[in-house]
Amino acid sequence: MMLRFGRLALMLVLLVVLQTAVFPHVRVADVVPDLGLVAAVAIAVRYGPELGAIFGFVAGLASDVFLQTPLGLSALAFGLTAYFVGMLQQSLARPAWWMNPLVATTAGIVAGALYVGLGALVGQQQLFVLRSVRIILLAGVYDGVVALVIFPLAIAAARPRVPATIGGAGY
Repeated sequence: MMLRFGRLALMLVLLVVLQTAVFPHVRVADVVPDLGLVAAVAIAVRYGPELGAIFGFVAGLASDVFLQTPLGLSALAFGLTAYFVGMLQQSLARPAWWMNPLVATTAGIVAGALYVGLGALVGQQQLFVLRSVRIILLAGVYDGVVALVIFPLAIAAARPRVPATIGGAGY
């Protein structure tokens, strides 16, 4: 349990560093992906809505520290989106690899819409503009692209400890 927590914490730190130090310089159409959201969605798809929502909330909170919007706005959007994706995924068979970018794109759009909608509710009217639609859609597509790398890493980091086999040979 502690090893899993340590891997997830290390991955979160890595994602926050990439999100804040690297991706602002790798903008596509002036948009960056939400790495923490993509990782949370990957975890929710593979390991369930609860773990995905917890990771999403913490990743969003870590992102909020670097934004000029109310603390907790990204956390709420990421956590709710990951939980919703995890709940939907439970009723479906395990998706093929090519579904991961589609799921990440859709989740990015949903989280972006939640972020803007919740932001408008708490007085962040500057978020509720037509330009936000373009940003949400492009960021969602960018989320889908980075999902090709983030999904396998997040799934590996969140993997529970595998019990040792007798004899160590695995058969």
